[in-house]
Amino acid sequence: MEAQVTRHEAAEGGAVEGAASESPAVEGAAPESSGVPEGRAPEGRARGREATRERILQAARTLFGEHGYEQVTIRMIAAAADANIALVGRYFGSKAGLFGAVLEGEPTIKSLLDGDREGLPRRLAEYAAQRMQHPPESPILRALERSARHPEIEEVARERLIGAVLQPLEAVLGGPEALARARMAAAVVLGVGALRRRLGPETPTPADVDRLTAVFEACLAE
Repeated sequence: MEAQVTRHEAAEGGAVEGAASESPAVEGAAPESSGVPEGRAPEGRARGREATRERILQAARTLFGEHGYEQVTIRMIAAAADANIALVGRYFGSKAGLFGAVLEGEPTIKSLLDGDREGLPRRLAEYAAQRMQHPPESPILRALERSARHPEIEEVARERLIGAVLQPLEAVLGGPEALARARMAAAVVLGVGALRRRLGPETPTPADVDRLTAVFEACLAE
């Protein structure tokens, strides 16, 4: 859930200014000849393309999780996937596009939203309390947290917050100003994460969870 509410809040992930951008050019890449008229590629050929795309996606997930966004190059991903480097651009457009595709498979706040509406502030409080001490469990979400200021993925991170956090929470809340209430709740969690990154982890107490519960009750109230 630690993405951002606005483009400015995307910067909370930490400074990564000066990181190199690497997007492969696909112009002039050798066409994949199928030997049959266009639009009639054999089923096996289509399966092969999908398998290559999936290998690239899995290689990217592993490398981004291990090294973060900035340190991984398109060439590294293509080599790990045993794929032509031009195919990364063909299937995903750019390194940022590939990172966005990897994010699509990452956990959302759905598990927090499942359950009774009355218990939602407490569930959000318990989640936020965990963020006081630990970053997200997913290596990819940790990479997103570290790299949210990177200009290549600022928009990707924004879309992640809107699609994976704000819109689902807004739908559950309903009623007047549901989006505004969802934004306030998201801002609390983002703030907790930002504080941990700047001051270091802190073990939450039961009193912390109670205070956070009261905060989320106020944020979500109609």
